[in-house]
Amino acid sequence: MSDLLLNLTPTAAAAALGDWLRDRGEPAYRVRQIVPRLWQRPVAAWSEATDLPVGLRRELDAAWPLPRPVQRARQTSHDGTIKFLWEFPAGDAVESVLILEGRRRTLCISSQAGCAFGCVFCATGRMGFVRHLAPWEITAQVRELALDPELNMPTNVVFMGMGEPLHNWDAVDRALTILNAPEGFGIGARHITVSTVGLVPALEQLAARREQFRVALSLHAADPATRRSLMPVEGKYPLADVMAVLRQFPKRVTLEYVMIEGINDRDSDLRELTQVARSSGALVNLLPLHPGGAPGYRPTPPARIAAFAAGLEAHGISATIRRSRGLDISAACGQLRLETDEVRGVSPEVDAHVEE
Repeated sequence: MSDLLLNLTPTAAAAALGDWLRDRGEPAYRVRQIVPRLWQRPVAAWSEATDLPVGLRRELDAAWPLPRPVQRARQTSHDGTIKFLWEFPAGDAVESVLILEGRRRTLCISSQAGCAFGCVFCATGRMGFVRHLAPWEITAQVRELALDPELNMPTNVVFMGMGEPLHNWDAVDRALTILNAPEGFGIGARHITVSTVGLVPALEQLAARREQFRVALSLHAADPATRRSLMPVEGKYPLADVMAVLRQFPKRVTLEYVMIEGINDRDSDLRELTQVARSSGALVNLLPLHPGGAPGYRPTPPARIAAFAAGLEAHGISATIRRSRGLDISAACGQLRLETDEVRGVSPEVDAHVEE
């Protein structure tokens, strides 16, 4: 990671600025003027921080640049969902998706360009892994909305975009602090959700954090053999080990379950899921496989999804059927994908992954 201020936690940024300002003979109170312009009241460039002397703004620009992604595309669904395509200075691009529902403004953000875990129903997994995002690139997806007077800050953030957050744990760990800290974006921990396929070592580190971040496990099958056929990660981190770590979290965990006809929607699958959800006290989110999202697989019919949910509820399991959002702009669950031959050209016709 570079020494960009936007890559540092607010505490570390204040310390770095304090040393830098002291070396220049600037008063200590300048730190209190500068740090809020990073996240609380962000500026697009130091020239906009008009509460600072012009000379200091020029020095800040030279010593501590404020990089930004370029918004290459923005699409709005008929249901109000907004999809963004961001290109970073290195040339790689990712997407994020904003879901508007009443006062709730949920931003689905990416933590990697591509993904290394190859879940068969996920378009990002078929893209393959490109690279990890730096902390500033992860949080820039929030910062850009804060800089846009038409959009403003999201109320909720979910790590459900491109990539596996816990595979990029060092950067995501720091990004969580920036998102949550009062001197950062100040988003409550209970309004930040990390979705993971279940990487046990990093999951244990997330559980060790004092903040009560929400956790969602991409489960998709409670039977280990079926899960392994859908999610190769099951071979390295068995579900039993993952669930043991999830029980360390003080807040109720969510189990994400994309329903695929004839694969994970049978009566036997319902029994297995009931046992896993009951043992962990988890909430189950049932999601329809989006049309055309996984070659060779068909979505479970709506009536069967409803029956599946009713079966869970009958056994005391809280179950929610999530409707796909932004299908007309390829912004539904499992759709996030940048075609590899379009990454440099940044075509607006890309897929997106988001859960409501």
